[in-house]
Amino acid sequence: MTHTLSLPVPSAVGSIDQYIQTVNRIPLLSEKEEFELATRLRDDGDVEAARRMVMAHLRLVVAIARGYLGYGLPHADLIQEGNIGLMKAVKRFDPDRGVRLVSFAIHWIKAEIHEYIIRNWRLVKIATTKAQRKLFFNLRSMRPDTGTLHPEDVQTVATHLGVKPEEVVEMETRLSGRDVALEGSGEDDDEHAAPIAWLSDPHAEPSEVLERMQHTRLQEEGLRSALAQLDERSRAIVQRRWLTEGDSATLHELASEYGVSAERIRQIEAKAMQRMRGLLSA
Repeated sequence: MTHTLSLPVPSAVGSIDQYIQTVNRIPLLSEKEEFELATRLRDDGDVEAARRMVMAHLRLVVAIARGYLGYGLPHADLIQEGNIGLMKAVKRFDPDRGVRLVSFAIHWIKAEIHEYIIRNWRLVKIATTKAQRKLFFNLRSMRPDTGTLHPEDVQTVATHLGVKPEEVVEMETRLSGRDVALEGSGEDDDEHAAPIAWLSDPHAEPSEVLERMQHTRLQEEGLRSALAQLDERSRAIVQRRWLTEGDSATLHELASEYGVSAERIRQIEAKAMQRMRGLLSA
């Protein structure tokens, strides 16, 4: 099929309730009508056939989306994502499989809604594997009437969903938690301190950063200048002992290289360092 499936849906102008009332008035398709439309779409790329199939099943999306209102996301957004899943299902539907579109589309509608919830429910990733996603979307309904999971409940849920008990506990903790405003209430007292105050870095103020950068630059320039005033052997010893990346040279290694004792190398190093300190402090 070469056509792009871009289909108009009832506008939600006014309220979500008006949208729901509108889609609930759209006639359902008989099995024969659905088969004929699906065949036209599959064989001829008939976009009008696809539109009629989508429109007739919008009420299904509304019903499925209603089951996910407990996650605190707008009903209209859930419906919109579900409609995308419905259109994907219509595009892939094969009437010769012997099943009705309503049964085939449920998977695609739920898949789109699940992805939307995972992306938007929290900033932190909460379900990255197939088993964790199953846990995320089933844990609420599997909680006992008290709303609290006891150890035996945790084990039951873990066994039923094929996950580890500790994963059940972690997901329960995340689902029970509340999002906290980063900026807080705006009150300045310690009792109402906002989380953003805990994250502040007193050393990140721009003027302090620039001052540290300038100080570092001056130190590097001073070091290069002081090294330049040493004789070649003293400069090499200081650089090999203190200014090389990785392992520095030992006194004995340098002594062997220059044909002197390790004590003599130590004396040259001490004298060079003393001179450099004087030049840097001047």
